[in-house]
Amino acid sequence: MNNIKKIGLTALAASLVSTSAFAGELTVAGSAGINYENYQAADSTSSASNGTKAFSMGNQITFSGSGELDNGMNVSVKFVIDEFDGDTATTSGGADGSIFDTHSVTVSSDAMGSLTFSGEGADSAANAVGDTAAGNIWDLWDGRNGVNSKMKESNATTNMFNYTLPSMVDGLTVAASYVPAGANDESDTAYSITYTGVEGLTASYGSGTDDDAAGTGSNADQSTMKLSYAYGPITVAYSDHEYDSNTANADQDITAYKVSYTVSDAISISYAAETVDSENSSNIDAEYTRISASYTAGGMTISGNMSEMENGTHSTATAGDEEYVGLSVSFAF
Repeated sequence: MNNIKKIGLTALAASLVSTSAFAGELTVAGSAGINYENYQAADSTSSASNGTKAFSMGNQITFSGSGELDNGMNVSVKFVIDEFDGDTATTSGGADGSIFDTHSVTVSSDAMGSLTFSGEGADSAANAVGDTAAGNIWDLWDGRNGVNSKMKESNATTNMFNYTLPSMVDGLTVAASYVPAGANDESDTAYSITYTGVEGLTASYGSGTDDDAAGTGSNADQSTMKLSYAYGPITVAYSDHEYDSNTANADQDITAYKVSYTVSDAISISYAAETVDSENSSNIDAEYTRISASYTAGGMTISGNMSEMENGTHSTATAGDEEYVGLSVSFAF
């Protein structure tokens, strides 16, 4: 990670009423790495068996700054530049301002907790703890070859608020989020509770709403429960993610687990699996598995995984069965 420090940040407090301008510190962070991935049809006789192979590198940098006001409150700001990741990205890669991704302002203190306003790129409080225990393996195939097993979540959009309560009990974190009502929908709220007060244990629960901005009358509730326990070199994790909608056949349930083993300070391996269950009785469960390993030495990390999708289209169609191999080399400096 490369930090460029001591770049003056002077205008941050000027936007806050009854405060004086101050000088802060702006840091720029990025990463160096080379990635390789290969998709290949599980059926060797399929026309897609030759797969899709690609090399890539990271294209994201983060600008962040912070400072303390005269009243003792802390203010921080963050901007992420991520090529073609913005809402207005175009396939032609034109200069349309789409390079900006996540951006937010956070005001915090020990007494009040932390309040973040995100212009774009934030998760709801429930979604922040909503990743599956397996690590969202489904995301490798989201939108690929007709696959539509994407996790359904509570509403998270632009111009939303996230609030983390001040510490009340050791190891307990409580957070909430709010998305204002749009032209055709109601406001959305979410909350999460995470407990780490027992050595080796992490337990979290999140719940939120997803009211349809399209004005079709679709309303849904999401809930996520996740447990992780580490004992010596072994860590076991389990999660259950439920999405309940008033729209017929739109409910979804994703269960997942992961078993990790730390071989040494440098080597770790894991096995993970996810099952995506659709309410539609005609749909077959989509199943995902992954074996992964990583090696770290002298600031360099080599990681790789072999993942497999079965029935990703919620049917027996051949497009729903595919294998994936991913390799990456990253450098910390």
